[in-house]
Amino acid sequence: MTGRGGCSGGRLGVGLSDGPRVTDPFGTGALRESVLASWRDSPTRFREDANAEEDLFLGGYRDRLFVELAQNAADAAGQDGRLRVSFVDGELRVANTGRALDRDGVASLASLRASAKQQGVGRFGVGFAAVLAVCDAPRVVSTSGAVAFSAQRTREAIGRDGRVPVLRLAWPTDEQPPAGFDTEVRLPLREGVDAAQLRREFERQATDLLLALDGLRTIEIGEHAWRRDDGPRTSVHGPDGTTDWLVVRERGELADLTGLGTEARPQWTICWAASTRGPLTDEVLHAPTPTDERLSIPARLIATLPIEADRRHVRPGRATDTVLEHAANAYPRLLELTEPERRVAYVPAPGFPLSEVDEQLRAKVTEALRTTAWLPTRTGTVEPRHATTVPSRQLVDALDDTIEGITTAEHDAKLQALDVTRLTVADIVERVTGIDRPPDWWHRLYDALAPIADVDKTAREALGALPVPLADGRTLPGPRGTLIADTALEVDLPIVHPDAVHPILERLGARHASPADLLEATREAVERSLDDAESGLDVGKLRDTVLTLVGEAGARPGEHPWLGALALPDDTGDHRRADELALPQAPFLDVLDDDSPLGVLDDDVARSWPPASLRAVGVLDGFALVQDESPTGPDHDLADEADWWDDQPEPPARVNAVRDLDLVADEAWPAALRLLAGEPETWQALHEPGGYTGWWIAHHALLAGRPPREWRLDTAHDLAGLYDPVPPVGVDPSVLAAIGVRTTLDVTDDELLDRLGDPQREVSAGATIRAHAALARAVRDGTLSARDLEPPHAARSLTGQVVPAAEGLVLDSPWVLGVVEPERVITAGDDFALAEPLAELLDLPLASEVVVGTVAEPAETVRWADLGAVVDACDLAGIPVPDGGPRVHDRLTVRIGLARHEVTWWVDDGVLHCVDSTAGLARGLAWAADRWADRHLLAALLDDPEGVLR
Repeated sequence: MTGRGGCSGGRLGVGLSDGPRVTDPFGTGALRESVLASWRDSPTRFREDANAEEDLFLGGYRDRLFVELAQNAADAAGQDGRLRVSFVDGELRVANTGRALDRDGVASLASLRASAKQQGVGRFGVGFAAVLAVCDAPRVVSTSGAVAFSAQRTREAIGRDGRVPVLRLAWPTDEQPPAGFDTEVRLPLREGVDAAQLRREFERQATDLLLALDGLRTIEIGEHAWRRDDGPRTSVHGPDGTTDWLVVRERGELADLTGLGTEARPQWTICWAASTRGPLTDEVLHAPTPTDERLSIPARLIATLPIEADRRHVRPGRATDTVLEHAANAYPRLLELTEPERRVAYVPAPGFPLSEVDEQLRAKVTEALRTTAWLPTRTGTVEPRHATTVPSRQLVDALDDTIEGITTAEHDAKLQALDVTRLTVADIVERVTGIDRPPDWWHRLYDALAPIADVDKTAREALGALPVPLADGRTLPGPRGTLIADTALEVDLPIVHPDAVHPILERLGARHASPADLLEATREAVERSLDDAESGLDVGKLRDTVLTLVGEAGARPGEHPWLGALALPDDTGDHRRADELALPQAPFLDVLDDDSPLGVLDDDVARSWPPASLRAVGVLDGFALVQDESPTGPDHDLADEADWWDDQPEPPARVNAVRDLDLVADEAWPAALRLLAGEPETWQALHEPGGYTGWWIAHHALLAGRPPREWRLDTAHDLAGLYDPVPPVGVDPSVLAAIGVRTTLDVTDDELLDRLGDPQREVSAGATIRAHAALARAVRDGTLSARDLEPPHAARSLTGQVVPAAEGLVLDSPWVLGVVEPERVITAGDDFALAEPLAELLDLPLASEVVVGTVAEPAETVRWADLGAVVDACDLAGIPVPDGGPRVHDRLTVRIGLARHEVTWWVDDGVLHCVDSTAGLARGLAWAADRWADRHLLAALLDDPEGVLR
């Protein structure tokens, strides 16, 4: 025979030898004759039996060896059964107590398709085929007799090799079960079967089998034992400890499904088992042994359901529906056994069903849970459809009975499937708004809401409307704007009642009432205080409160500009803004105009409060500051502020300015500057780069009757003669520089050219040349435009003399100095590239345009490189010897018009001429080498090269 139950050909041969003679109490000989006859008469039946058996142990009963053997033991035991697993001489032996093997049992073992169980529950049914996964010759040994099955004896009986049905032919044996047991299954393990692995698999299944099989009480595997104790909780004791289970069992009859008598009515049992360690996952339906029907219920269901022949799937029908209905209705009882705080964990989670049975069962369980009062409240239980949940258990306690039907279970998606009303934080806020509760009740509510607000942005937004009880008995809708203070004040402020104070209020916008916070809370009252005072209201309490808080908060002058609006009495008895008053005897009062709008603070008030507190609210004892780190425009009420803003190349990035500078008397500026320089804050404002304070003083203050910009520092020597030294005012030079006293030459000054051409001023030649050079560079670089300035009527020449502009020449060619009077020459120094922009600025001609001369005597050109003294001088000076050379004269005469002038060098139409002398050659060489500034060095080197080195 080959393949699955196939034959090699021809009719089956039959051998009927029973081997050694033994007692046959179960009539196995007749059974074998019947089977062999059926195979002999129908080879097809033989193939069907072989295939059916292979399907069972390779398909339906694969990996269920221990489950099937335990199920048979439980059926035999009835209750308190004991099962022992041992491995002896290569055999797996499974012994059990209970009913012994009988003739019907043997018949069912050999039938493949029949079972000796009653109403689907018995022992040695078709599931016994699972033994073929590990054995080809199983034996069942009982106190009533024993039978053996054997693939090899079956082959001998039919006279064929190959695969044969093992469990169709049974032979009697004379073996006995071990003492203390009624039946034992003995399985010689096939070669390749790992006994140790089998044992480990059996040990993993032991606990589940004790729960699933009510008839078993004890399972022993080798030296290890598992025992089940029943009580309020079912405990399974094993080698690794004890596991506890909550168990609900029911049983009944399916009398409505059959027309048979009561003695034949089908019986059903159900058992729900929930682990006390937590919900189960990856469960399957047990019927009563595990099937392949996956369940998403977090507890184990063990029920007598009709199942298919392979015992893997439930058979659909009215019986299945009825049993599942009873199971679903019993499920809430399982939750009632669970601690109230853990019950929701055993509610099936929403999601896709894992099987058709799961879909049917979960729908029924969900409906049963929805309409059964199992969900815990503070005083009992409630049906989920009538229940309300809040986000935490702490909220349940805090809300008391404020909201009807609150369950102690926390929010869970599982409860939503049961139609439990889920209250959000926003819902809770809405329901508690308007209720009257004592402040400590609100504190408990805040304490319960705090953990939620920590992690839930939406909850924090909803809590913005949370009612807050105040110390004055009012309740405000929302914490924002309220204050948390340690002491009460005599002014109306929204201070939280001390019994309701909680950190969550600060996170939601309440401010802890530090002195600074309380001070800020008086802002509105301060800003209207002058109007109140002028209306006849008493602002004394407000004044005292604010000045007290200012001292406690350590407020600094200018830190809270709005405090300047505080109404204070002046020395005439009227009320004025604090920032319009000065302290009596304040030194800066002496530098103000007599008609200054500032008033003087009432003497009694000044003596009652520390000067620091009075200064913090804006009362002046010196110059005050205006500070703004992010200004948006000239809107700080400073004198001429818009003009300062427009003068800046970029909008100011900050404002740090001294105010009230326009109140200083003209003659008092030296004293005012000493006051400003004497305080760190005003000193810093004076030195602010591009700042308002320095700008305003530079434009409007007077020192000895003249603006600061008309004076220079004593150390500004380059400006000597152009500007007069500043008179002594008793301040640091840096202060004078900050207010515009000149330290360097400013070519943009409109008066500079007039000062250069002023004959009343004594300006040195060097200062003149440096001034002309700076002006020319500014014109060349575009910083200064000659078109924007009116040419001067006079200019200062090379000699320092002032000449009328019509007589001046701008030197652009140094050889011209040999024929022109020096007092006519206007120069910018050795950089002759500056001559043209200077001439443009002064509206004067260039010297080379006016003085045009022609060399009178002819001469030969001599190459510089041929002149040894020139070569040596260039070498010593580090100057390359120029190409070409000059025309060298013994005597050089230049004709200009009818006049003749004897010179040492000249350039005529681009040709260099020079006298054969040190002066002539040195100047010509410096010009040719473009090293004009080195002309005197070259002259010395030509005249005495060795002497220069000494």
